[in-house]
Amino acid sequence: MKARIYKPAKSAMQSGRGGLDQWVVVYEASSSKQPEPLMGWTASGDTLEQVRMTFPTLEQAKAFAETKGLEFTVSTGAQRRVKPRNFSDNFRYIPLQDTEKS
Repeated sequence: MKARIYKPAKSAMQSGRGGLDQWVVVYEASSSKQPEPLMGWTASGDTLEQVRMTFPTLEQAKAFAETKGLEFTVSTGAQRRVKPRNFSDNFRYIPLQDTEKS
């Protein structure tokens, strides 16, 4: 059985960064999804797709996967770069550079 370990990104509806320090373990899909004929919803025979476990550290997530005998891949996202700014920088006058030189 295969699993994926990743650190989730914040959603578009989220303004803060709370709860993003957790590592998530999810099982990879073993069967394809198909539309259900009666309602048209997407159906799958694999119930492990619904399982999502969170861990405080990457080492704990890896240890869990190893104890369960799972093949896993670790996905690390891009690190957020914070540019230090002051509130007054929003209103600072920066003159335009003269592009035409005579």
